[in-house]
Amino acid sequence: MEVFEKLKSSLVGRNARIVLPEGEEPRILQAAKRIVKESDVTPVLLGNTEKISIYLEIEGVTEGFEVIDPHHYDGFEEMVAALVERRKGKMTEEEARQALLEDVNYFGVMLVYLGLVDGMVSGAIHSTASTVRPALQIIKTQPGVKRTSGAFLMVRGDERYLFADCAININPDAEGLAEIAINSASTAKMFGIDPHIAMLSYSTKGSGFGEGVDKVVEATKIAQELRPDLDIDGELQFDAAFVPEIAALKAPGSKVAGKATVFVFPSIEAGNISYKMAERFGGFAAVGPVLQGLNKPVNDLSRGCNADDVFKLTLITASQAKQEA
Repeated sequence: MEVFEKLKSSLVGRNARIVLPEGEEPRILQAAKRIVKESDVTPVLLGNTEKISIYLEIEGVTEGFEVIDPHHYDGFEEMVAALVERRKGKMTEEEARQALLEDVNYFGVMLVYLGLVDGMVSGAIHSTASTVRPALQIIKTQPGVKRTSGAFLMVRGDERYLFADCAININPDAEGLAEIAINSASTAKMFGIDPHIAMLSYSTKGSGFGEGVDKVVEATKIAQELRPDLDIDGELQFDAAFVPEIAALKAPGSKVAGKATVFVFPSIEAGNISYKMAERFGGFAAVGPVLQGLNKPVNDLSRGCNADDVFKLTLITASQAKQEA
């Protein structure tokens, strides 16, 4: 896909290092081989050094990657102390040591926090909660951002759209939806998408009623006031947001209706169902979720991912890191 070729080009010479905590998983290893051969990103794999190195050697990869075994890591005690300090009384030294040895996501996130790598991609064999929890506890959200959110890049041929939040916030309030919309604009720009942000609902400009509609209306007002430079409009039904002819009937004069590129869903149910339907019915490739709002990039794979998904999300993570550098 053209978007990922552009991401690869933007990373040439940037020396990005991305940790893949599930380093012994076959899909991760296949992706690591491709990352080494096709990009300037260095994959840092967690696991048994000999096992991982032998696998990659058989695949013809002898350099361009790094393996760290948490059980034999020279800086382990320093990492334990840093984790205890970061958790500020919420984790004892023994609990920190146990977390770093038994949960590769804690170890991977600490590598990111300490600046030893630029970002992390996990989730092939871990739940979203297991991936996100250490990131929220250790890396935390950016100043002024109260929550992280999960956006999917939807690609079909030359078409590119962003769907959010489809992964993290179950039922965000109006303030939360506004924040998701604003953060999604930055993510869209990273993919070369000009953000025209539709705040989705089952109502368009007062055609429906209820608490859900009121929430989206309020979220739209908040987002517009915070970022008047962005094209944000709502409440819009999907057809009004996407189809110019329907937009002309339902939302005449809107800067977003009929040409939306970023779709903000009112709940995780709506977002999650919609991106999967777009995949299965519409033939879109869904890449993500890309986690938005963290101080440093940590991204979550679907447990149904393949090696291509891992490769693409690693490029995205490296691009996020270099944008923030």
